[in-house]
Amino acid sequence: MLMLLAVVLVVSGALVVGAAWGIYGKLPEKLEGFLVALAGGALLLSVTSELIEPSIEKSTIFHAMLGVAAGALVFAICDYLIDEKWGDDSGGGLLAAITLDGIPENLALGVALIGSGSLEVAALAGSILLSNLPEAAGGARAMADKGRSNGKIMMLWILTAALLSAAAIAGNMLLNGVGEGTLAIIRCFAAGAVIASLATEVFPKAYQEDRHLAGVATALGAILAFSLGSLSGG
Repeated sequence: MLMLLAVVLVVSGALVVGAAWGIYGKLPEKLEGFLVALAGGALLLSVTSELIEPSIEKSTIFHAMLGVAAGALVFAICDYLIDEKWGDDSGGGLLAAITLDGIPENLALGVALIGSGSLEVAALAGSILLSNLPEAAGGARAMADKGRSNGKIMMLWILTAALLSAAAIAGNMLLNGVGEGTLAIIRCFAAGAVIASLATEVFPKAYQEDRHLAGVATALGAILAFSLGSLSGG
């Protein structure tokens, strides 16, 4: 339990740090795009190696395919509702847009910790942390540009970090002890949602800001995640 709390605190705390960075700090657009692509590449490899592959090994490829497809579909529907129905400027749509990426990631993190050693989820946790920093920075900066007060922006990100922490803890506590088939579907559902978010939100943003090096940064991120996984014994 202490390991879960420590990992969640670090990963969710990155949202608050990233938001402060976005409000008060300045970063060249191309460098921000490079960092976003780097984090996206790391997260893509991590969800594959830490969630999808173990699910196939412990269950079946059918369970993995079902979970990934369902997660991606749910993300696509939610993303459509935010963009086309609610609008980015509305309160509910704004909160949904912020949390949509984070809930699957943190749910996946909590589920991945079930039955794992202290170092086996290092790659996934590190990749989510790398992803959270530039994502929160970009989101907070966009809110500030629309005239929202710094205090309200920081409070929103703090509440979001608390919500995502709860998702990770719930994923770990409520799903502990379920069958491998069910757990495989849940893990892959989270992985599918994360992959869909990378395809629709993260990589397009990275390409827009740094089109020439976005591919290089994505590859470097994948190598970084692989290195983390190797060091942790995954």
